[in-house]
Amino acid sequence: MLTLTNDRPITAQILPACLPGDGVGRIIGALAHALPAIAARLAAGKLPGDPAALVGSNESGDAQKALDVGAHDHILAELHGCGVRHMLSEEAEEVETLDPDGLYDIAIDPIDGSGSIGIGAPLGMLFVIYPTGPRDFARRGSEAVAAGYASFGHSLDFGYTTGQGVQIATFDGQDFRMSARDVTLKPTASTIAYNASNERHWPEGLQAWARDLRAGADGPRGRDFNMRWLAAAVGELHRILLKGGAFIYPADRREGYQQGRLRLAYEAVPIALMIEAAGGRATDGTTRILDLIPETPHQNVALAFGAADEIDTIARYLAEAG
Repeated sequence: MLTLTNDRPITAQILPACLPGDGVGRIIGALAHALPAIAARLAAGKLPGDPAALVGSNESGDAQKALDVGAHDHILAELHGCGVRHMLSEEAEEVETLDPDGLYDIAIDPIDGSGSIGIGAPLGMLFVIYPTGPRDFARRGSEAVAAGYASFGHSLDFGYTTGQGVQIATFDGQDFRMSARDVTLKPTASTIAYNASNERHWPEGLQAWARDLRAGADGPRGRDFNMRWLAAAVGELHRILLKGGAFIYPADRREGYQQGRLRLAYEAVPIALMIEAAGGRATDGTTRILDLIPETPHQNVALAFGAADEIDTIARYLAEAG
């Protein structure tokens, strides 16, 4: 590894020493243990074969890529023996039973942002852990006991919450070591992430919000904003936790997008748990994500998350537009 002039010996605590010593900590540790192998396969690109090769489709008809299925199977194997009863994954139509006597359930998106495989854009993984309950995961996110994510970028990062702040660890080539503790979001946002190409399909209230946002210091908001769009919810989550800001992926008028596009159970809920643990907000535009109950395991939802003041501002624009 290249050594920089201001580098120093790495002394940060290793992740296992910081995890709770219960079943939840065991599951989180197993998920972290699964990540370096996935990162190494990503780093190899197309040399051994194409990780973006189409191998099927998931429950919602989205194309499944080789990495999606490979990561699902790899994580499933890591979780065996960890006390997980039910596992809901984006890459499996049915909920899987790992241990009939397990005390916990997990909902997971093994690879988030797989449309960007092979181009250097951020990819990730999302998960949420519950005390075992209904097999169809028809429960509020507020019942969860932990959530987390992985970010596969120029570094391999792993963030999680067990309800008391968000902790982030970075892989040093041998171990995950703690790199950010008790992350807290500023209430105001200066950087906003959304796909502007879809704006014309949005509800009028959101279109008004976006117009006023772009007007910057010359408009009613009275200040300038920066714009970002990584096209991967995990990439946005990681950046917002570290740098602040807000993200919005709303429902719109297009076919297949009327209820939003992200998945409530294993994308929106884990994001919401972490964002709230860091002092932010996460809603479907108006309603708190953690108060929603999925009608189906793979239900779509609109999602806005990040700095509390900006998420509240979005809700106000929507309410004023009726």
